Amino acid sequence: MPEPFDTPLVVVGAGAAGLMTAIHAGRAGLQGVVALDGARKLGAKILVAGGGRCNVTHHAVDERDYAGSTPAAIRRVLSRFTVEDCVTFFEALGVRLKREDTGKLFPVTDDARTVLDALLHAAADAGVDLRHPCRVDAVEAVHEGGFKVRGAWGELRAERLALCTGGCSLPKSGSDGAGLAMARSLGHAVTERVVPSLVPLLLDEGCWLRNLSGVAVPAELRVVGPGGKRLVRFRNAVLCTHFGLSGPASLDISRHWTLHRADDAGVRLQLALLPDMDEAACDRWLLDGTGRGVLTRLREHLPERLARAVLEAAGVAADATPQRIDRERRRELVRHLVGLDLPVTGDRGFTYAETTAGGVPLREVHLETMESRVRPGLHLAGEVLDVDGRIGGFNFQWAWASGFVAGSAAARVESRG
Repeated sequence: MPEPFDTPLVVVGAGAAGLMTAIHAGRAGLQGVVALDGARKLGAKILVAGGGRCNVTHHAVDERDYAGSTPAAIRRVLSRFTVEDCVTFFEALGVRLKREDTGKLFPVTDDARTVLDALLHAAADAGVDLRHPCRVDAVEAVHEGGFKVRGAWGELRAERLALCTGGCSLPKSGSDGAGLAMARSLGHAVTERVVPSLVPLLLDEGCWLRNLSGVAVPAELRVVGPGGKRLVRFRNAVLCTHFGLSGPASLDISRHWTLHRADDAGVRLQLALLPDMDEAACDRWLLDGTGRGVLTRLREHLPERLARAVLEAAGVAADATPQRIDRERRRELVRHLVGLDLPVTGDRGFTYAETTAGGVPLREVHLETMESRVRPGLHLAGEVLDVDGRIGGFNFQWAWASGFVAGSAAARVESRG
């Protein structure tokens, strides 16, 4: 005779996706939901997001803001829980959101704790049994049906299981890749490459940009193929640091650089400080500055510290006029302004990454329920899946949407059972 179930649903991981899954399973009528998390203090990623303010979502979200699995699959999940649904959900919890010029939506309190506390209260109100620190060491599908979930704290037998463990980013938060191993143990594939995303980039020690720590400038970063084709590009602020590059454009392009570079060693990362000009237009612009020194010309678009550094790197005297610079030296200056190849040596790794590129492909789940096509009774949500968004609240919106679908569906299936 099969052992009785301890709970209808165990949610592994109580971050954004896990809390959303548990809340909506409970709200949909599933009683006795248990959520397990290994952290002593819950919600580390929520609390550090947006500089401690938590950019809950973005005012406009669609599948083009994400990479990983196919856009059509991502769109289907996002459509089930929209930005408007997100705003309504949090306002019902007493968390009013405000839109900033960047399009990011933050709580009006400017305090991430407001968001986390609201989610924890919502979980309690939904009857969720939230247990921590209870790290899950192993999950197992039981032949008679259901799952066993084990850790140093003991064992639970659950009728259904939701993996909301995160990927590998910020491993101190508990998102250390264990969930990917659990997914594999239950028969799922994981993408060949799992790499940091939204992560600062490292430049060679001799790169002059590393001497400009603290300088930020609107610019464009491009991943360029061996033939010169621009594969991916992001235009936003680029921040120079003592180790390399950070800022929104650098973080957004990081996963694309890593994966394209892994496929082709001839791929380059380019910086365009004047992205609205090509080489010919930039050269004309320099020459049009009749009677003005080249430093004066550059200061029209660049901070002085950066302008002086560009001139030094290109071997151009700051007091020279563009007309007196020889053609080859002017060409070098133009290259530094509109298409400089960067000596990237790597990135700062998962410890500093905001999210993970790679994971369980969406083709392995039913998009209407986030239930596994491989292992019935298993649901997956959040960063454990092969979906990662650009900076600005998009990864939270994915967590809210996929968690909503997973939790609501788990309860619906159970009620029919």
